[in-house]
Amino acid sequence: MSKTAILELDGKKYEFPVIVGTENEVAIDIDKLRSASGAITIDPGYKNSGSCTSEITFLDGEEGILRYRGYSIEDLADKADFLEVSYLLIFGELPTAAQLEKFENDIRKYTLVNEEMKNIIDGFPKTAHPMGVLASLTSALTAFNPKSVNPHNEKEMYEAVCKTMGKFLVIATWTYRKTMGYPLNYYDNTKGYVENFMRLMFELPTGPYKADPKVIAALDKLFILHADHEQNCSTSTVRIVGSSHAGLFASISAGVSALWGPLHGGANQAVLEMLQEIHDNGGDVAKFVLKAKDKDDPFRLMGFGHRVYKNFDPRATIIKKAADDVLSSLGVDDPLLDIAKQLEKVALEDEYFKSRNLYPNVDFYSGIIYRAMGIPVEMFTVLFAIGRLPGWIAQWKEMRVNKEPIGRPRQVYTGYTLRPFKEVKDR
Repeated sequence: MSKTAILELDGKKYEFPVIVGTENEVAIDIDKLRSASGAITIDPGYKNSGSCTSEITFLDGEEGILRYRGYSIEDLADKADFLEVSYLLIFGELPTAAQLEKFENDIRKYTLVNEEMKNIIDGFPKTAHPMGVLASLTSALTAFNPKSVNPHNEKEMYEAVCKTMGKFLVIATWTYRKTMGYPLNYYDNTKGYVENFMRLMFELPTGPYKADPKVIAALDKLFILHADHEQNCSTSTVRIVGSSHAGLFASISAGVSALWGPLHGGANQAVLEMLQEIHDNGGDVAKFVLKAKDKDDPFRLMGFGHRVYKNFDPRATIIKKAADDVLSSLGVDDPLLDIAKQLEKVALEDEYFKSRNLYPNVDFYSGIIYRAMGIPVEMFTVLFAIGRLPGWIAQWKEMRVNKEPIGRPRQVYTGYTLRPFKEVKDR
């Protein structure tokens, strides 16, 4: 027997269907609320509103669960690589060996970026933030690929996916090369996707570059952990822009801009800025822990706790080991990383943090890893965008295939009522 919910307003009762997901998530379908009652709901930040049904990602913040297409994040991070997970998110199933090989080879076909894109990147000053450049370059790809993809045509959609995965990685690294004044690198089709990221970033014409395998493995895990996270700010942005039937590149460019915000993708950058602040003020971790506990002190520890995960962030448990491996392998001597280790110890042992579930989250550890790898703070969110790309594509594809209506939130007007116009001489 199907469930219903009853709303009573001004003495009248209205009945609405209740939707139950495969993981027993319950939602009241208010699609007909306004037409039936004349009322709408107000939900700032959409914290209680579901914008869609989705088969891609399941997230349970209370239990600390994250799954892609039914597979636990723990299994995927341990047993799969980033391109396998990308394929899973976008196409619904883990690829066979033959499908994975074809996917990687087909991505390689599209890694060459039109040379005229260099004219666009040359127009930015070296001081431009990499995320601003990345959003612009992603949008510019539309000019070089004007044909709109038909999401209902499997061949067209597959080619668009490979093209986006190939070109986005290259232009993302170009944003770093631009700030450093280095010549732009090209994808090496003899190497893997994540390994290519490292050499695209760091290889110079003066000599070969060889990345540490442990660093590549850690980066691969980070990309997997960031690949999708349900209807977050940037993903919702990609879906709502795409709902107007805007193209894939334009929609992803909008997602990049949304991710740039310090409350979203910029959180790991904020962690490093916090560590720098502690270091610049004498490096006394205990002093800043006390400041964080003082509700009247504006100082906040960044990278602890999570808006969605009320217990622990399952991604942080996975990436903590990768962070330990990277720091051990690289043998980095960095005072900021020493401060980070002290903060981690406090958060895991201090009753104040434990009782409030303020455990280190994925942003805390990812910032540490990126710092150890020599990646500048301004590039942290760019790496987040590379990881999130397959999730954005998957969500865009699902939204278009499901023929979801154009996004158009309502509002409650609180301004002036009708008032007479005054001539300028009378104002």
